Amino acid sequence: MEKKFMKITISLLVIIASLSACYPGNKFQRDSIAGIIGTKVICKEPGRYIGWPTITRTKYNELLIVFSGNRDAHICPYGITQMVRSHDNGITWSAPVTINNTPLDDRDAGILETKSGTLLVSWFTSLAFDRPDQYKKHPDWLRHSEKLSEDIKKQWLGNWTRRSTDNGKTWEEPVRQIASAPHGPIELHDNRLLYVGIGTINDKKSIAIEESKDDGKTWNLISTIPNPSELLVQNLWEPHALEVSNDTLIALVRYNSTDKADGYLHQSESYDGGKTWSILHQTPIFGFPAHLLKLKNGNILAVYGVRKEPYSERACLSKDGGKTWDIENEILLSQSRTGDLGYPSSVELEDGTILTVYYQIDQPGEKACLMGTRWRLK
Repeated sequence: MEKKFMKITISLLVIIASLSACYPGNKFQRDSIAGIIGTKVICKEPGRYIGWPTITRTKYNELLIVFSGNRDAHICPYGITQMVRSHDNGITWSAPVTINNTPLDDRDAGILETKSGTLLVSWFTSLAFDRPDQYKKHPDWLRHSEKLSEDIKKQWLGNWTRRSTDNGKTWEEPVRQIASAPHGPIELHDNRLLYVGIGTINDKKSIAIEESKDDGKTWNLISTIPNPSELLVQNLWEPHALEVSNDTLIALVRYNSTDKADGYLHQSESYDGGKTWSILHQTPIFGFPAHLLKLKNGNILAVYGVRKEPYSERACLSKDGGKTWDIENEILLSQSRTGDLGYPSSVELEDGTILTVYYQIDQPGEKACLMGTRWRLK
């Protein structure tokens, strides 16, 4: 009986090992070019939902993360823009403070520290909750909506940035933008700010390029990114751009095909500082949306969420300025139980490690929280 039990156990182990070798996520462990140091919760609001964070590292080596917090769910009326801080490279974090609390749903927060020391936060407001099917499930949402006059909706619905010149102690009045993207504007070598986002131009959805020459006080539309005829513009979302070298930029754009089969990031390039852009083309990276970062060694890092099994946060490198992506050595940063995850962004710390932050569910039965993975390239 004992020998028979041992044979069955060995057979089961062989089967499990065989299945493991075939499991799509297994390649990350076998071929990984990175080492995961640890994953931890950065901010959890009990009973509330957190989403869509962006991290930045300031010139004083402070880490700042902004996100949409105090939410009921992925869609709800109550989202606000919040920020947490770390003075010890992400070991400990402050309690969240509120930056924006408009009458509408404040979503998708981005943050940038400009060379002048100005903090620039971006976000957009939404009325996605304003639907009869939502009110049947959430009567309190209807009571909230009834307080929103048409004038209030007209005043606050849109895309926004706002500045702080005292490290976030106070914030200037919001500035309306044409476009929006989860991780906000970037700063170029010539001190211009560039915002690549999704907006409406002449009543048509477009990938808009806005420019600021006065540290984010005012903005002008300077360009759009063209898309090939086979890509439906309504399926394009949530770009992020990076200056690879002087006047050379790349942008990655989320693409949601109608049948959900095509979730590959698409890319465009600019060689004149964002004035003109190449037609979008597909990359080998499946996931969305992306955040781009140029590492100290010159490599380009893209991080993104994958909402198909295995649900996860992942990373991919380019060693040639975005011309090609090393998808064969895709890096698994963190796995999740559900597909309600993602929007990662990264900073490189002084010791060469990388901190990538994102939102996902920590424990079963909880709502999404703010999490971070610290890791290093081998």
